[in-house]
Amino acid sequence: MNRPSPLADQIVATFEVRLTRYLDAEGRALAPLPAFAQDADQLRRMYTVMVETRAIDRKAVSLQRTGQLGTYASGLGQEAVGTAIGLALRDEDVLIPSYRDYAAQFLRGVPPESTFLYWAGDERSMDFPADTPAHRDFPFCVPISTQIPQAVGVAYAMKLQKRPGAVLASCGDGATSRGDFYEALNAAQVWKLPLVFVAVNNQWAISVPRSRQTHAETLAQKAIAAGMPGEQVDGNDVVAARQVLHTALDAARLGQGPRLVEAQTYRLHDHTTADDARRYRSEEELSAAWKRCPILRLRTYLTTQGLWTASDEEQLDAQAAAKADAVAQAYLAMTPEPPQAMFDSLYAELPATLHAQRDELLSRASNEH
Repeated sequence: MNRPSPLADQIVATFEVRLTRYLDAEGRALAPLPAFAQDADQLRRMYTVMVETRAIDRKAVSLQRTGQLGTYASGLGQEAVGTAIGLALRDEDVLIPSYRDYAAQFLRGVPPESTFLYWAGDERSMDFPADTPAHRDFPFCVPISTQIPQAVGVAYAMKLQKRPGAVLASCGDGATSRGDFYEALNAAQVWKLPLVFVAVNNQWAISVPRSRQTHAETLAQKAIAAGMPGEQVDGNDVVAARQVLHTALDAARLGQGPRLVEAQTYRLHDHTTADDARRYRSEEELSAAWKRCPILRLRTYLTTQGLWTASDEEQLDAQAAAKADAVAQAYLAMTPEPPQAMFDSLYAELPATLHAQRDELLSRASNEH
């Protein structure tokens, strides 16, 4: 079929998606680093958070493997994104996380043992300390993309009440293929809300590779249909991720509306401890991904800049291991909740239809004793 003449066929819009990266996979600086990353203490702090988060993550997997914790979703490989989120947010902001944003939640004040409690099915895991920014944040969210429309509601309330701050909502790459994700983006831009969406693209939606769950060239371009800015950042470069999120949140707080940030990273662990990723991904792919590890990248940069030594690494490893052990002991020392907690923590006032179920549970528990 012949195309119409140029007078009838015109370009009406063009778009581009940009990627930000400061440190490459070998830990080399590609451009002058932003101001915060020129502070050696800030770099060391980010590195420490990532290493400690990984140690706690490793401990959780060990507890699950020994029957002391329920199914657990590891954040192995995604430490840089969580660290960047946690450090880019201000106290007055609201974090609406997914279920691998451990570093961000720790930086917001969530006790690491709460993570363990959550995966043990303990309702107290959601009771974040009242004197921390986390107290205003949403809890862990395992259902895919359900928190994204909720983020629109929170941001709308903040705008309506003229409250300072912004909302950051995190989700995985698979969530961006759901209808509620698109609806949330559309509403956020229509209402020009103070909201930053972060799509953590770890390349796998459980066992479905990125190439099979969407044919969009980038996830960031999904913002275009909603009329908002969309961009990519190397999610294994904690410096780039923090800078991009800082800029996005600043714009949201200033009333410039929402935007979508796609953080490109890789899930180095199984989807959860109930999964075996060897069934659907190759050892070659995993081995290549380990070479892009965010912790290795920043450590290489710190070392080459003379900001980190073998002695520093040894001390941090010991510190992180001790912290992970202490977290595990705090979790294991907690007395389990009674079974009726599943009802008591579900509603502010339990509906009449559930009273009978709660009574039956109490009756059975009483008979067993």
